[in-house]
Amino acid sequence: MSSLSEFTIDILRRAVAGEAAAIRCVTRLQPAGGKGDKVFPPTYAVDKVDKMAKTRYAVETRRVDGQEVHTVLLDSVASQANRMEEALLAAWEERRLDFPVISVDFANEDGIGDLGRITTLQAPHRIADALLRDSVDQAGTRFRDTAPGRSYTDASIKNATAVYQYCPTALVFGVWDSTGPRGGLGKKIQRALVSEIIGVEAVAGSKTISRIDPAGIQGNVPVFHRADDRDDWTAEESEALLEEGKPVPFSRKGGEGKGEGTGRRSTGKPSAINHSNFPPSIDGTAGGVTFDYALQTTVLSLPALRRLSFSSDSSGNRLEGDRRVAAERAARTALAALALAAITEQRDRGYDLRSRSFLVPEEGGALVFELVPADGGEPQRYSISCKAATKLLAAASSEASELGLPWEREPLALKPAPKLSALIRESRKRAAAGDIDAEGAN
Repeated sequence: MSSLSEFTIDILRRAVAGEAAAIRCVTRLQPAGGKGDKVFPPTYAVDKVDKMAKTRYAVETRRVDGQEVHTVLLDSVASQANRMEEALLAAWEERRLDFPVISVDFANEDGIGDLGRITTLQAPHRIADALLRDSVDQAGTRFRDTAPGRSYTDASIKNATAVYQYCPTALVFGVWDSTGPRGGLGKKIQRALVSEIIGVEAVAGSKTISRIDPAGIQGNVPVFHRADDRDDWTAEESEALLEEGKPVPFSRKGGEGKGEGTGRRSTGKPSAINHSNFPPSIDGTAGGVTFDYALQTTVLSLPALRRLSFSSDSSGNRLEGDRRVAAERAARTALAALALAAITEQRDRGYDLRSRSFLVPEEGGALVFELVPADGGEPQRYSISCKAATKLLAAASSEASELGLPWEREPLALKPAPKLSALIRESRKRAAAGDIDAEGAN
């Protein structure tokens, strides 16, 4: 790996201009506990069609190295995008990377100040997210009615200048303006950067579940809603809420139905209030997996970037002729550099995906990137470190700025509209009372 040349700005410019079809990075990973240690993938709900499914994991047969193998999804494309955006946000907050980020600040809102600042790197739909739509600038102007908001609304793949200017990460990770004036017909810009992690030759396991109550509370003691406070419980029938002359068994809204891992109904039992023993049981549908190795595959589509057009500069002046060609290539190169920064920043943060799903690279050193030639053939291989990617981004964005497409670190600071703050407060109030609908339940 040490003999590989380092990715340079000239190499990136030529690749984006047309010499390459893609930039890819393939990394083999192992559990931090060592090869063969159990890892827990994300779980998914099993619908009625698949109610006899043997696992709650996303498993499938794929061809790897010419062989059909059993695989399990360890981190989805959407999840990987979120992790890369989180890594970019950390670097942005540390001022190691400079690119535009719009934020909504909840810090001064009564009852919801703990939300702090939510940025376009955290909002699920980035600059098109409803959080921005329902926020206002410091003068009280709705986001969509601000100059950046109007410019974004009018932007398209044929003139993506406003998206590039205010939220370039949306051009890297994709955006759908479904919350705008055109609803579902709003502009869509595809993901240019795609990544996922799978476990190869995966074998499902089982996990055991049990709990011993330190107070020795038995599971067959009935508990009821209190007559004077329905949200509280009592074991005394004389204090119980009555319906049709009978005490009402206690249950928590949104959480009733099952004791932990037992599959038993817990309504009216101490397990409904987190008391009593849970007898030992085995979970075979979400008991973790072992595998030969995990594989992270990351691909940056250069044709996706080349489809982006910039017919005007950041001041609204038309770009034409050679000036437009140069500006568009510079902007696309900056976007590619931003994608490389996202990949390397995520690598530096590591692969602690969730509880008991901690992976580490099989090989150390800088990441190896492959330039996939546009006309086929063997890819060219380069190494790139996080520090080098930072320099690439600075150089590429500076060149685009000189050609009329500058970035502003914080183009807009928003605050929630009163109706948004009220909605969040009401939602929290209902959640605290246990009133959670099916869509909000975990």
